Amino acid sequence: MKKIVAVLGALCVLTGCRSALAVSAETDNLSLVKECKAAYLMDFNSGECIYSYNECDRMPIASVCKVMTLTLCFDAVEQGKIALEEEVTVSSRAAGMGGSQIFLESGYSYPLTELVKSIVVCSANDSCVAVAERISGSEEQFVADMNEKAAELGCKDTLFSNCTGLPKETQYSCAKDVAVMFANLINHKEYFNYSKIWLEDFSHGNGRTTSMTNTNKLIRRYNACDGGKTGFTGEAGYCLASTAYKDNMRLVSSVLGASTSENRFSSAVSMFDYGFSNYKNKIILDKSVTLNDEFKLLGGKKKSYAVFPERDAFIFCKKGEEREVKYIITDNKVKAPVAKGQTVGKIEIYCGDVLHDTVNVVAAESVARASFGDVIKRIGENWAL
Repeated sequence: MKKIVAVLGALCVLTGCRSALAVSAETDNLSLVKECKAAYLMDFNSGECIYSYNECDRMPIASVCKVMTLTLCFDAVEQGKIALEEEVTVSSRAAGMGGSQIFLESGYSYPLTELVKSIVVCSANDSCVAVAERISGSEEQFVADMNEKAAELGCKDTLFSNCTGLPKETQYSCAKDVAVMFANLINHKEYFNYSKIWLEDFSHGNGRTTSMTNTNKLIRRYNACDGGKTGFTGEAGYCLASTAYKDNMRLVSSVLGASTSENRFSSAVSMFDYGFSNYKNKIILDKSVTLNDEFKLLGGKKKSYAVFPERDAFIFCKKGEEREVKYIITDNKVKAPVAKGQTVGKIEIYCGDVLHDTVNVVAAESVARASFGDVIKRIGENWAL
């Protein structure tokens, strides 16, 4: 059974109405970015575009490619294919990778968590290949898996040829796809265990250490920034995917082909500042607050029980904009007993006539099945009425 529980004015934006939100490069006169080939800024929760510039132009992205390398690694951990504590043996091919590296020893074994850390913090190519070979059997198969994942995410302007981002033909992405891929990566909360490390020594287990310094200078420069991946080659220029969290809102940005390292960081800062100053995430469902309506319970010691949303829900919108929000609750007609935290229905959230989000409703309390005595007592009470 469905019922409308509330209709109220609230700040919101229709999901999918990206053209109404985004600031185009033409109307903004490129003021948010400086000497770069492409850029993109989006809200993490809704995926709404805030700012875009040449966002679908295909170009090399250098080590930002490792966003997908890390994604497949965390996916494998989540799926139980490998554990972060597992020792990964380094092949001679992995140890011999050029470019940025952590100088792994061929034939030695390192905990996966340390290899992941070196990829996040200092963009280690040798760690990338070692991880790829362990997860997929070979870098070639791992690259095929990277492309499959990119397609799954809807990244139509992305093609990987290796897992490191070292120059290679037929390898490209675009600013929009980079932002989408990075937003998917940071869904893995474990990523943030590594992304905020500034300086740390990498131990090779034989008394030798290699110093790691985070290539993402924004974690020191911009207080709201807590993650990012840099990249640079002569062909790609200076690239950056980054994220920042402030005032209950997480933003994701990408900058490709910047002329200098400073320009990629300053462009990201300009976009973040613009996003936080002009947009907001308004909470419209609070998981810690029970709903006004209680659900009826069949055969329970109580006739009804309290419920609350399973998670918070937000509306991303431009500050000062108001739209109508409507909530529709569906009751699953649960029979007793009911356990606290049990899913018992759902809430559909509409902006205007467009479905914006669906959130499960869970029981806020446990209620036991009515005993024979409870039933007799209830019959007596009803009879008295």
